[in-house]
Amino acid sequence: MRWILLTTIIFVSACSTTIKQYAQTTPTLKLDQFFNGKLTAYGIVQNRQGEVLRRFTVDMIGTWDGNRGVLDEQFYYSDGAREQRIWYLTKHSDGTYSGDADDVVKPASGESSGFALNWKYTLSIEVDGRNWDIDFNDWMYLIDEQRLVNRAEMTKWGFRVGEVTLFIEKEDPTT
Repeated sequence: MRWILLTTIIFVSACSTTIKQYAQTTPTLKLDQFFNGKLTAYGIVQNRQGEVLRRFTVDMIGTWDGNRGVLDEQFYYSDGAREQRIWYLTKHSDGTYSGDADDVVKPASGESSGFALNWKYTLSIEVDGRNWDIDFNDWMYLIDEQRLVNRAEMTKWGFRVGEVTLFIEKEDPTT
């Protein structure tokens, strides 16, 4: 029995994606360049079985002053709900990023390599009138200079509870 457990642990850890494996890919994702100016996003929220729970669009405006950025997100859900999240971002000298927002319980930390960024944080989400702290593990992939795909796994107590898939486009190709 121990042998099966050990083999499973080794197999699962060997299959884990790490940010470093994207080091030689291009174009290089730089948050302060991509999330600068006006952007539009389209996305879905799925439960752990893959059922789509919500569809949404997001209008974003990103501004940077040196290594500090602000990303203002206006969410519009298909059920008529609206939401705003304002991220305060910092680019650190080692190439990592950190961020915070009002509904972020555990500040975000991220590392980029090549065309990818892995971004982790804990968000307070209201579900049926009660707030839950949900852990997000975002993987962002720069498709080209104007488009990015973001897949976020949501977990609670280490168990997968859902996923968010988001497609983001820069509105003005010159920014």
